[in-house]
Amino acid sequence: MKPGIHPTYYRSTVKCISCGSEFEIGATRDKISIEVCSKCHPFYTGKRTLVDTAGRVEKFRLKMEKKSQLSQK
Repeated sequence: MKPGIHPTYYRSTVKCISCGSEFEIGATRDKISIEVCSKCHPFYTGKRTLVDTAGRVEKFRLKMEKKSQLSQK
């Protein structure tokens, strides 16, 4: 390998913004902050939450109800 062309390799600290947990990994950055980690992500915790942004779920349900009413006629 050529010397001087590779980035600096750090033992960096990763901090989760959501739950505040910290862990170390090897990376090219010194400090890393993430929004969701494996300790608070619904896939890993088994706690599924439905985030309804601007009533999208309700809009979808109303649309499906209208469709089923029209198909019954």
